[in-house]
This record gives sequence, structure tokens and C-alpha cells, in this order.
Amino acid sequence: MSEYKRVMLKLSGEALAGEKHTGFDEKTCLMVARQVKTLTDEGVEVGIVIGGGNFWRGRTSETIDRTKADQIGMLATVMNCIYVSEIFRFAGMKTEIFTPFAVGSMTKLFSKDAANDAFAAGKVVFFAGGTGHPYFSTDTGVVLRAIEMEADVILLAKAIDGVYDSDPKINPAAVRYDVLPIEEVVEKKLAVIDLTASMMCMENHLPLLVFSLNEKDSIVLAVQGKVNGTRVTA
Repeated sequence: MSEYKRVMLKLSGEALAGEKHTGFDEKTCLMVARQVKTLTDEGVEVGIVIGGGNFWRGRTSETIDRTKADQIGMLATVMNCIYVSEIFRFAGMKTEIFTPFAVGSMTKLFSKDAANDAFAAGKVVFFAGGTGHPYFSTDTGVVLRAIEMEADVILLAKAIDGVYDSDPKINPAAVRYDVLPIEEVVEKKLAVIDLTASMMCMENHLPLLVFSLNEKDSIVLAVQGKVNGTRVTA
């Protein structure tokens, strides 16, 4: 049984790309869909934010204006949500996609009331387009939506299995935290989510669970309180 009534799941674009590191890996997306359906069948309300890194990492560009680069990144998240939403529908779920700006008839304009209506209708709710403003990451976007929608916890499904005291790719002796106060994340500037998002979590007492998307049933296990990763307390 779930510990939570409403969760916000953040999926990294890179993790959804699987071993290809770009675009989508359908097998990975179907694996996510299967787990989310398990949760919704148990009555858990699931909101989803997806990064855009499988298509665009504009912050590394020195030739494009930052505002324009961030706008491209927002559109990358819209593409990701449309794709994953369709995979979820194939798996037997109802979905709705909200954006903070108009995207023709492809999404609905976000409002808290409309999103709550979608949850009440038993839909998985996708929040695409970040905050709708440049200079804010999808980390900030997922925290903002989690606070607005009064989610119980944020699930960070990443390509790495938790938060470490240093980069495990560089330091083989890096140690993973099992439990980590959000204050320590802010103080040590640990790369869990960006600093703006971390401060918002701290101020609003919003906990996070950080784990690997690639581990079997990791999303379901995290929601059941069996997270194999890092529990960030707030």
C-alpha cells in the first residue's frame, strides 16, 4: 500500500532515452507506464514532469541567447509529455497535459482547478513547459507544481541511484546518502535539484525521494516506502 495520496514524479529526459541517450527508448517508457498504472490502480494520484535533456541542453550553447535556449528546452518538455502521455494511454490510463502557455489544441492551459478536476477524473496529469519562463529549470518547475497541487512528495527518477557526497563517476569512493535533510542539500550545494528548487522545498517542507529509474519497480517501491536511494527530508 502507498504511503501517499498524491505524488509528483520527475522523469529525466536522459533516463527516458535509455542507452541511446537521445530521443525515446520505448521499452523504458513502457516500463514507467506499467509502474504508474500500478499506482493509479491503487488510488494514488500521479502528476508528472519530464525534463528535456534527451532533446536539448541549451545551457551549454555559447551561440544562442539564454532566453531563446530556455524556450527551446520548454518545447522539448512538451514533446516529451505528449509522447509519454500516449504511451500511458496505450497502457490503459487516461491522461491530461497542461502547459503554462498556449500550445494550440495539443495541451490545456494550466490552472490549479483544471488540474484538480483532471486528478478527480482519474487521470495521470502531465505538467509540461516548465514554469513558462526562462532562467528556471524543470527542477524548479516540478517543485512549483508539487507545491501548488499539494503533492505529498516528489519522486526524482534519475539515471543515478540517489544522492552522493561527491560525483560517483569521478570518485569511486563516493558515498550515497540514505537520508539527507534538505538543509544540508542547500548548505553543501549538493546536486539533487538546483538551488532555487531546493530552497522552495525547504521553505514549503516538501520531501523528495531520489532513486534510479533503471532499477526494477523503483517507482512503485519508492511510493510504498521501500525506496532504494536517498530520502531527502524537509
